[in-house]
Amino acid sequence: MAVEERVQIAIDNWEPRFLANGIDPNDFKQVTRRVEKWDDWLREWSACAAMHLALGEQAEGERCYETAGVHYLHAAMAYHFGKFVFVQNPAELRTAHQRVVASYQRGLPYFDFPGERVTIPYEKGLNMYGILRKPWHHPGPPIVILMPGLDSVKEELHEYGNDMLRRGMAVLAIDGPGQGEMEFACPLRHDYEVPIGHAIDYLESRHDLDTSRIGLLGVSLGGYFAPRATAFEKRVKAAISLAGAYDLARNFAHYPLLTREAFVYRCGAANDAEAYTKLQAFNLKGVVSQITCPLLVIMGARDRIFPVQEAQEMAAEAGANAQLWIFAEGNHVCNNIPYKHRPQQADWMRKQLAM
Repeated sequence: MAVEERVQIAIDNWEPRFLANGIDPNDFKQVTRRVEKWDDWLREWSACAAMHLALGEQAEGERCYETAGVHYLHAAMAYHFGKFVFVQNPAELRTAHQRVVASYQRGLPYFDFPGERVTIPYEKGLNMYGILRKPWHHPGPPIVILMPGLDSVKEELHEYGNDMLRRGMAVLAIDGPGQGEMEFACPLRHDYEVPIGHAIDYLESRHDLDTSRIGLLGVSLGGYFAPRATAFEKRVKAAISLAGAYDLARNFAHYPLLTREAFVYRCGAANDAEAYTKLQAFNLKGVVSQITCPLLVIMGARDRIFPVQEAQEMAAEAGANAQLWIFAEGNHVCNNIPYKHRPQQADWMRKQLAM
């Protein structure tokens, strides 16, 4: 069957990401087999999510809470990947995102590492929202703040969080400006040290965490945010940039169509030209040299979004503080080889925060 360009891009580029972050391979095959037109993408993934939601409710009603947690997570991820770049219809995108948040929240008490939804005071009366989870076997743990990318959200970082939690670190996954729950209130901002500063202020108000040991992990666009925030927020003790960009504007014309459209939407721009102008500020030149703590830079050499040179420049400017891991076979975020970097990056973070 002939499928529209956006559908084919989503299938070709993002299958490893879907599978690495909670979509069952069978669901992926069945849903994508049904979709020919982009207009159908969100509806079909939402149907998949509704099926898991019903299974979760059934399991919860039978007091099978572990099973309920599994299905609520599947529902949240299916709703998310239905709307993650569905920017042509903001109203449907927003409704689906509300279902992401609600489904994940229903599963939160039942995960192997349960957690809580937290409210973080931001600017101009706005709030950021996060998911805080702690390891049950380590009191007063260090904490890693998890930052999503352009079209990801805090809930998508669930498995990244599990890696940290199993190693005795707490995690706070956040939606910053232009991301997840905040994308409807304000656009992306280049100076991500501001939202990170608010997040750390919130963490310091608690008494169940060791806030002298704070790490950052940013994925994709979050891989730009992590080193940017670390350069200016000195309460951060270690950071990981996973598949991040050094200069977001210079490769804008070569980004896949869905990525360019998402940048236009989440930058609050009217068109490609305005988005390109706004992205000029998203540049780490002269910034990463100010990082004074350990920085791990990870990149796949087959990344179709950000060229491998972005990681090389980032690590070179950071100098002796940086380690650079390049995987020759890795795609964007190395989602096709998660076993080669996800456990290892968590090991690296544990070593840095073991003070």
